[in-house]
Amino acid sequence: MRLLLRSPLTWRTQYPRGIHPAIRNMSTPPTTEVLYALTVAKFPARPSPEDVLKKSHHAQNGFRNPWESFRDLQSRDIMQTMISRRLNGKANTPDTTPPTVTVRKPEFLPSRDTPKLRATWLGHACYHVEFPSGLRVLFDPVFDARCGPCCGPFQLGPKRFTEPPCQIKDIPVIDAVVISHNHYDHLSYPTILEIVKRHPNCHFFAPLGNKSWFHSSGIQNVTEMDWWDERDIELSPKEGKGPQVEPVGEAPVTAEIKARISCLPCQHITARSAFDKYKTLWASWAIESGGSKVYFAGDSGYRSVDEVPEGEDDWDPKYNFPICPAFKQVGEFRGPFDLGLIPIGAYAPRHIFSPAHSDPHDAVHIFKDTKCRKALGMHWGTWVLTEEDVLEPPKKLKEALKKHDLAETGVFDVCDIGESREF
Repeated sequence: MRLLLRSPLTWRTQYPRGIHPAIRNMSTPPTTEVLYALTVAKFPARPSPEDVLKKSHHAQNGFRNPWESFRDLQSRDIMQTMISRRLNGKANTPDTTPPTVTVRKPEFLPSRDTPKLRATWLGHACYHVEFPSGLRVLFDPVFDARCGPCCGPFQLGPKRFTEPPCQIKDIPVIDAVVISHNHYDHLSYPTILEIVKRHPNCHFFAPLGNKSWFHSSGIQNVTEMDWWDERDIELSPKEGKGPQVEPVGEAPVTAEIKARISCLPCQHITARSAFDKYKTLWASWAIESGGSKVYFAGDSGYRSVDEVPEGEDDWDPKYNFPICPAFKQVGEFRGPFDLGLIPIGAYAPRHIFSPAHSDPHDAVHIFKDTKCRKALGMHWGTWVLTEEDVLEPPKKLKEALKKHDLAETGVFDVCDIGESREF
């Protein structure tokens, strides 16, 4: 599929009736960004696990987790358990009184000239990654004050206890947006509209079943993919009217930008309402560009843990809970990776949230299974979604690294919100 990425004015007039009014009526600021011809092409199949052709994650009316490591809990059961814990005094109420996680203003690179792979944590599961090729990718962006559905002018859901380190308008370039799944803390309608307003040339990648959501939102530049699907991406400067200069004033870019994106399995669930559970797919992702490979684990569980006596380690061999085999497959068939972006939060209590959310000990196993050389933590420090204390995930991560004889710093780290790391 070949798409000509035009200037914002041309893009808006190209779809005068085919885009959502909320987008059509937006005023788009002038830009001097290079015009690109963007190609998304199927990549010849590379070796994959033997069970890929079976499509065992496809269900009659949606999708499923095809492993013993997953236990499906009904929303009503989760709600009843959480209410019961609160009534009997077992529940922990996380304290969000400042200071909590440090928030700093991001410093994005002033040009596409990127000597090293660079990742900036923008809160929760959102990372902005600058590849040595010049490619700029934004993962699971949610910049809203709350993560939940919009109800007229209001938005429901938990409120942030840390502010976004920047706004969409502050990000110089976004070539691609990658979505792991459709939960509100990973896919935000207001944020997506703002991205299209500020960066109308970007292309969206999402798991199967999500294209219709983007189309109904007026967004045409979207590719949906199944597990183990791959696409080649190519961005080429295109001659046209207007200045051929990058937004920050550097010399024009003349080299093509190439990348390969892979949609990969993970263990989770999807829904945006009470009526669409499992209707769309969830995924982890890999992107290779400019000689660097990044693995984005999305939102995932690793095991399904039963309730164990307080103070006992659920990794004690006597429990032997099945683990998700997908991560070792990812490491074997698509690894190793220079950088893994791996969830470490929203995990307590474990017997409720372990099927869908990794704790720091699970995260280190994912790190090792997927053959990541370095990693950064995510999915914490932004909203209170579960019962663990808001600063507990990085502490438990150090414990897990020590348990695996890994250095407590420099291998699998956590950042301040807005902080950038090079690899």
